[in-house]
Amino acid sequence: MHQLTRAEARRISVRAQLLDAARPDGLLDVAHGLTLLQNDPTAAVAPSAHLVCWSRIGSAYSPADLSDALRERTLIELRGMIRPAEDIALFRAEMAAWPGVGRLRPWQEEIRDWVRANDACRRDVLARLDAGGPLSIKELPDTCAVPWRSSGWNNNRNLDRLLDLMVQRGEVALAGRRRGERLWDLAERVYPDDPVVPLEEALRRRDERELSAMGLVRGRPQQVEPFVGETAVVDGVRGKWRVDPAQLDQPFEGRIALLSPLDRLVYDRKRATELFEFDYQLEMYKPAARRKWGYWALPILDGDQLVGKVDATADRKAGVLRVDAIHEDVAFDEAAVGREIAELADWLGLEPVGSIAA
Repeated sequence: MHQLTRAEARRISVRAQLLDAARPDGLLDVAHGLTLLQNDPTAAVAPSAHLVCWSRIGSAYSPADLSDALRERTLIELRGMIRPAEDIALFRAEMAAWPGVGRLRPWQEEIRDWVRANDACRRDVLARLDAGGPLSIKELPDTCAVPWRSSGWNNNRNLDRLLDLMVQRGEVALAGRRRGERLWDLAERVYPDDPVVPLEEALRRRDERELSAMGLVRGRPQQVEPFVGETAVVDGVRGKWRVDPAQLDQPFEGRIALLSPLDRLVYDRKRATELFEFDYQLEMYKPAARRKWGYWALPILDGDQLVGKVDATADRKAGVLRVDAIHEDVAFDEAAVGREIAELADWLGLEPVGSIAA
C-alpha cells in the first residue's frame, strides 16, 4: 500500500490532468489524456470544453479545432461527453446489453417497459433516420402511445427521452449540430466500424482510462474485479484510494492555470476538498445575492494548489472580459495570475477590464 502525502496526491492529480508545466501538443492529445470533454453550453466566459482545452494547451488552441474534430469524427459526442472516436467501441457492448445485465432494478424495468410500449414510435424514428438522416428532433415523428411521465421538466417530452434511450441502446447517435440544434442519425453511420469490445474487458479498460486521466481515485469494494491500479492512502484523508502506478515518483513542475468550473480536477467537490482543501461550488443556479464567488467563477491552480477563484464574465457586445473580483484563498503571485487573465482575454479576443483585489 502506497503512503502519499497530500502534496504528492495533488501532484499526481494535476499531472494526470495535463495541468503541469509540460503542456500537451494539441486537442487530440488532450482528449485522449482526459478521456472526455464535457460539452456544456454555458458561455459566461467560454463553453467548458473550450476552457478545458485552453487551460491545457494555451492560446494555440482554437475552438475551430474542436468543431473540425467533431465534423471529421475523430471525436464523437456520446450523451454530453466528447470522446475519442476509438473509445466508442468500449461502450457498444454495454449498449447491446441495455437496460442492464443480470437482475434489473425497478427503474430499469420501468424504462424497458416504456420503450417496449412505444416500440412503434421507435421504429418510426429509425425508418425516418434511415431514409433522410441526420435530422433534428423537430423533423422526427412523435407517435408515442404512452407519454413520458415525470415530476420535472421532462414530463411529456417523449422524443427527447426516447432518443436518449435509443442512444443508450446503441441505435441512434448525435451526428452534429445545425445552428445549435442537435442532429440525430443511425448509430452505424456515426460510430467507427471497430470491433465491439466484450463487456467485461470494456469496463476494465474504461476503468484504466479513468484512472490514468485522474491519477488518483477513490477505492472501491474489494469484491469488484478486476482491480485496476494500486492501493494508496493519503495523509490526513480517511479511506483508501487507487493510484495509477505510472504516476508515482515522477518529477513535477507546476504552473498557473485558470480552470473551468466543470474541469475534472474540481468537478468532484468532495475530492477537491479532501486533496486540495479547496472550498468551491458552482453558483450559477444560486440567486445573485447568495453567491460568494460569482456566477461562473474560475478556479485558480498554482502548481499543486487551488488558491482562489476569478469572477469574470465575457461581455462580447462591449468587447471586454470583465473581472469583477479575484478571491484569494491562499497567497499567490498576483502578477502571474494577472498575466493568465490577460492571456485568457487575448485568446477570447477581448480586452480585460477590472483589477486584481483579494
